Amino acid sequence: MARMTAARAAVEILKLEGVSDAFGVPGAAINPFYKALKEGGGIHHTLARHVEGASHMAEGYTRARPGNIGVCIGTSGPAGTDMITGLYSAIGDSIPILCITGQAPTAVMHKEDFQAVDIASIARPVTKMAVTVMEAAQVPGVFQQAFHLMRSGRPGPVLIDLPIDVQQTEIEFDPETYAPLPVHKPVATRAQIDKALSFLLAAERPVIVAGGGVIGADACDLLTEFAELTGTPVIPTLMGWGALPDDHELNAGMVGVQTSHRYGNATFLESDFVLGIGNRWANRHTGYKLDTYRRGRTFVHVDIEPTQIGRIFPPDYGVVSDARAALELFVEAAKELKADGRLPDRAEWVASTRERKATLLRRTHFDDVPMKPQRVYEEMNRAFGPETRYVTTIGLSQIAGAQMLHVYKPRHWINCGQAGPLGWTVPAAIGVAKADPDSPVVALSGDYDFQFMIEELAVAAQHRIPYVHVLVNNAYLGLIRQAQLGLDIDFQVNLEFENINTPEIGAYGVDHVKVAEGLGCKAIRVTEPGELGAAFEQARKLAAEYRVPVVVEAILERVTNISMSRTMDISDITEFEELATEPGHAPTAISPVKA
Repeated sequence: MARMTAARAAVEILKLEGVSDAFGVPGAAINPFYKALKEGGGIHHTLARHVEGASHMAEGYTRARPGNIGVCIGTSGPAGTDMITGLYSAIGDSIPILCITGQAPTAVMHKEDFQAVDIASIARPVTKMAVTVMEAAQVPGVFQQAFHLMRSGRPGPVLIDLPIDVQQTEIEFDPETYAPLPVHKPVATRAQIDKALSFLLAAERPVIVAGGGVIGADACDLLTEFAELTGTPVIPTLMGWGALPDDHELNAGMVGVQTSHRYGNATFLESDFVLGIGNRWANRHTGYKLDTYRRGRTFVHVDIEPTQIGRIFPPDYGVVSDARAALELFVEAAKELKADGRLPDRAEWVASTRERKATLLRRTHFDDVPMKPQRVYEEMNRAFGPETRYVTTIGLSQIAGAQMLHVYKPRHWINCGQAGPLGWTVPAAIGVAKADPDSPVVALSGDYDFQFMIEELAVAAQHRIPYVHVLVNNAYLGLIRQAQLGLDIDFQVNLEFENINTPEIGAYGVDHVKVAEGLGCKAIRVTEPGELGAAFEQARKLAAEYRVPVVVEAILERVTNISMSRTMDISDITEFEELATEPGHAPTAISPVKA
């Protein structure tokens, strides 16, 4: 058997498990692992500027392609605590990432050694496994178990903490005979699927709610086939957006109290049966008024995690299954029902959803200066095609973007749905662009999200990772300002100041163009709505020419209230702007506006 350090064994296992990229920041306690990384070869490392940024890069990398597992590496102490936000984001959205930390020597971990912290205990609530490996011989088994856990059941992150002496200890390990552990995923039975279908057959106005689990299981093709066989409209959740193309006749739009379409909410409220697949009934989808959400409807819930069924409310029937395995059986059963002539005709119900899609639309076309954000998303729809991967985190920019942008493919809306940490967008976009250098990547940020981890732009400049970053700037914490309306305050949310170095931008404060350029990127500032299209086209050309991120900053009006519910009730959405009543009001809408 070959002898090698435990660190080198870990690197060899990463490669054997399919890892080709890692993101991180070296340090004294993890340097032996970095030595093994260099000597082992085969894994490209992207040097981040902040370890939290590296964790979000790993998450973006995972989300971009089926089967990817992003890896984040950092040293002991604060590097591990910096990763916690990334781990929280990953576990909230069922995203497998592997975080590896260095640690003080085992003999002094309990003696308040420099940068020694019990990171495994800190990380345990936001991981599927968090462990400090105290014996070098256990390293191969721990890494093998980590990949097994990340891929099995509901996917999620793992943290492995390696004391420096453990990394350096030689062990017996034979890479040639290593094999990944079999992945375990629960599978529905045909009897369960038949019972679930009995509810659908009995319904007059059914809908499918497709969650992120459908995308995670790489089952969007089966979802589309099942929906078409049964004539059932599909409502994607925010995490499931792209599972069915926006322009598909059965895409009924999104539902919720924030990131929703008027027509999506209206169709849902008309429905009498809901089949949820791979979703978790998040409160931004259901609202807090569950009586409104549930009234008059029966529910079947299919999810890979047994404890997810009944967590928010008890369904009429629950099925524990991987989404792909369940949809394979749904398609099989639906084909048999169709052959027997037992599938009801849903043409009238589908036609009504399409009618709503063409009549219940928000206006996007405004010529105001300073710009309204709605116009930015309209121009983005024109400029960026169906191959575009959008990346964003939280805020009014994300909410308005989800209401007005169009997504046509799975993994083309990459959004941290549960945690929503500000600063996520820049590093996540880097991870996405690294995973898929051939597709256009467009990030979307408000000014505060952009400023949180702006230093990571230098990572993309250094490593020649191009993408376009649309920055909508109103010099406000816009979502928090809007949330304060109910309290009748406007407190500590105003970011405006007169920048003595850039007086021409007035009260908008931070000169994002100078900052982006100082970090090695290109940047364009736009103040007129008519200039947006040309700016987006120029940004794409600059990104291709210089192989760096290109920031397009749109200077917005200071205050815009975006449609959402003040009462967390999906039947009670406040519309702050006039609605579309003619085609010119929403020229890039999926369905042309019907007056």
